[in-house]
Amino acid sequence: IGLQAGYDTRLTMANGEQVLLTLFIPIGVLLGLTYVPGLAIRPSGVPESVSAVDLAVPGALAVAVLSSAFASLAIATGFDRRSRSLMLLATTPLSRVELVWARAISTVVIVLGQIVVIAAIAVILGWRPEQRSILLIVFAVIGALSLASCAVMIAGLLRAEATLALANGIFLVLLVAGGTAIPASSLPDWWAVIAQALPSGALAQALRWGALDLAGFPVLPLVVLVLWGAAASVIARLTFRWD
Repeated sequence: IGLQAGYDTRLTMANGEQVLLTLFIPIGVLLGLTYVPGLAIRPSGVPESVSAVDLAVPGALAVAVLSSAFASLAIATGFDRRSRSLMLLATTPLSRVELVWARAISTVVIVLGQIVVIAAIAVILGWRPEQRSILLIVFAVIGALSLASCAVMIAGLLRAEATLALANGIFLVLLVAGGTAIPASSLPDWWAVIAQALPSGALAQALRWGALDLAGFPVLPLVVLVLWGAAASVIARLTFRWD
């Protein structure tokens, strides 16, 4: 698992366009929510004294995790199946479950790099992390593992072209209405319930708790992430095809 995770990480980092894309979108979200008036929506319970960049940081981090751990990973795995490079891995001792874990670990490494870059830019813009902000890393890792399992599940079931279309479509929907850049509490009541039950909304909700000093610990969002990750891992184990 460690060897495969290291290989996947090096392969991803060698693809400069992919790394740039997974950084460009969340950085764009960070800048947009910070500087475009009225774009950063204040969640309920957040005082007016909280700055725009403070509101923008958790949304940008959620988008970063979603782009790398779901969209990018699903598309890469789908095209690895089409090129039959995964068929070579099937001849090694690496099992389906171990492949899922290796790709999840590789994704976590990429996400941690994204967090460092986004946090550095946010600090330049005026963000001042607090003591509990360290939990943002923990929540991001849990979210990355959950979303990575979902990505491999989809990529193991569909053709590469279908995976490309579906992953990009889901990413765009979750970006706009999945509780990531826009808090779920600001969505219509019926959709807010759905968004909070999605891994993207649960991740963003946990990140906002860590960044905005909200009351209560985000137990339910973390449970949602764990359940999505566990279910996707089981399905991937049963249905993943090497070719």
